[in-house]
Amino acid sequence: MIKHLLFIAFCWFSLAQTPTNTKIIKILHSDFIDQNQFEIPGAIIFTGNVLVEHDGVKISCNKAYHFKDENYVKAFGNVQLNQGDTIFMNSRYAEYNGNRKFAYATGGVVLTSPESTLTTDTINFDRNIQEAYYNSNGTIINKENTLKSTEGRYFVNLKKYQFRKNVTIINPKYTIKTNHLDYYDAKGHAYLFGPSTITSKENYIYTEKGFYDTRKNHSYLLKNSYIKYNNRLIKGDSIYYDRNKEFASASRNIKITDTVNKMIIKGHYGEVYRDLKNKKDSLFITKRAVIITQVEKDSLYMHGKRMVVNGPEGDRIIRAYNNVRFYKTDMSGTCDSVHSNNKTALTKLIGKPVLWHNDNQMTGEIMHLIGNNKTEKLDSLKILKDAFIIQKDTLGKGYNQMKGQVLYGKFIENKLKQVDIVKNVEAIYYMYNEKNQLVGINKSICSALKLELNDNKIETITFFKNTDGNIYPEAEFPENARKLRGFVWRGDERIKSKDDIFPEEENNFDKEVKNRQPDDKPMKVLPETTN
Repeated sequence: MIKHLLFIAFCWFSLAQTPTNTKIIKILHSDFIDQNQFEIPGAIIFTGNVLVEHDGVKISCNKAYHFKDENYVKAFGNVQLNQGDTIFMNSRYAEYNGNRKFAYATGGVVLTSPESTLTTDTINFDRNIQEAYYNSNGTIINKENTLKSTEGRYFVNLKKYQFRKNVTIINPKYTIKTNHLDYYDAKGHAYLFGPSTITSKENYIYTEKGFYDTRKNHSYLLKNSYIKYNNRLIKGDSIYYDRNKEFASASRNIKITDTVNKMIIKGHYGEVYRDLKNKKDSLFITKRAVIITQVEKDSLYMHGKRMVVNGPEGDRIIRAYNNVRFYKTDMSGTCDSVHSNNKTALTKLIGKPVLWHNDNQMTGEIMHLIGNNKTEKLDSLKILKDAFIIQKDTLGKGYNQMKGQVLYGKFIENKLKQVDIVKNVEAIYYMYNEKNQLVGINKSICSALKLELNDNKIETITFFKNTDGNIYPEAEFPENARKLRGFVWRGDERIKSKDDIFPEEENNFDKEVKNRQPDDKPMKVLPETTN
C-alpha cells in the first residue's frame, strides 16, 4: 500500500515540476521504486514489469532509470517500444528523450512493422519526423524477401526503407545487389540507384537506375542497363522485364548480341520472349531496325521496318518485312520481305527482289541464297522465275544481259564464279579482243547457257541446245535492239554502304533519339521515390 502511495505521489510531483507545454514521460507501472543519488544522480529507479508512456508510445522493460528533470528514461532488459500499430521494437537496452521524442536502442534490436521485421545491433528512432535509422548492418525479412545492408533508414509514414552500402535482396528466384535502394514495404517495390545487379539462374541484369516489383517480378531499367543470358545480351536506354513470362521490351538505342548465331540486332524498339520450356526464343525489332550477321570475315547488314527472329538455338529463323534492304561488301539488294533459316543456311528474297553482286544486277520473282554452315560462306544462288542478270559494260556504254526462267549461281570463296540460266534463254553481250577493242555485239537465243566469271568479269559463255544467234558490228546493231524485253537498270537504287540500308523515314527515328536530352527519360514507373 505504501509502495503504491509513493508511486502516485511521484507521478503527481513529476507532473507539477514539468512545463505545461511539454508532454512528460509517465511511469504507468513498476513493481519496485528506488532512488540512489550517489550512483545514479537525478534518477528514480523502477524495477520489475516497468511500463512507460509518452505521447502515444509505450515502453516496457525489466528496469528503468527515469530522469524526470530531463524528461528522459533509460530502459534495461527485455525492452519493448510500441507506437500504436506501426512500430514494435525490442532490444536489450534503450534510451528515450521525451523532449526530443527520440529513442535509441541497442543490443539485438528487432523492429517489426505490419509487413516486415528488421534485425540490427543499434537503431535510432526520431518520432518527430517518424524515421528510424541504423548504421550497424541490418537484416529485414518479409514474406517475399530477405534484405541486408550496412546502413538503413525506415520512413514510418511512407512504409519505406532506404538502404545504403552493401545492399542485398535475397529472393528464391533472384538476388539484387546495390549500394542504394529504396524499398516500399507495403507494395514490395524496390528502386535502385547507382550500379546495381539482379542475378538469377535465367539471367544477369545490370542497371544504374531502375525499378523492381518484387511481388509481381516486373522491372524497369532506365540507365546503362542490360540483360545477359548465356548467349544473348540485351541493351537499351529503357528496358521493361517480366520475369514470370520471361518477356523483355526495350526502347531507344537497343543492341541485342547473339553469340551462338553470331548476330547483332539494333533498333529503337524491340521485344524478346524466351520460351524456357521448349527452349525457343522470339524477338521483334522495329524503328531503324538492323540485323548484322557474320559471313566469314565480312558482315551482312539487313534492314526491314519489322524484323522477327525466333526458334531454338542453332535453328533461328529471321523474317524481315516491308522494304527490306541489305548490304555486304560485295553484295547488296532490296526486296519486299526476307525469310532466312540459319540451320539450313537458306535465305529467301521475296517480292520484287534485286540483288547486286559486285557489278552484276540480278532480278526475278523469287531468289534463294544458300550458305554453307561448315565454312560459313555463300554456296549458291537460285532465281526461280523470270531470272534477269545485267552487267554494265565497263569499256563502253552498253549492258551485258542474260535472261531465262531459272538461274543457278555458284559461289567459290564468296565470289560468284559460275552462272547457269535455263529455259527460254536470251542474251546480249559485248565482245572484245585482247586489246579491249569491241569486235561485235552478240545476241542469242537458246535453251540454256553457262557463264564463267573471273574477277567479276564474264570470262566465257557457253550456249546449249537450240542455239540461234548472231554477232553484229556495233554500227549495224540499232540502239533500240540492244536491250532485252523486261530490261530495267536500277543502278541508282544500288546500296553502296551499310548506312544506305535505311530509308529517310527510318533515319528520323535516330534523329529523335539523338535530340533527346540525357535526363529526358520517362519516370512514370518511379512515382513513389523522393530521392
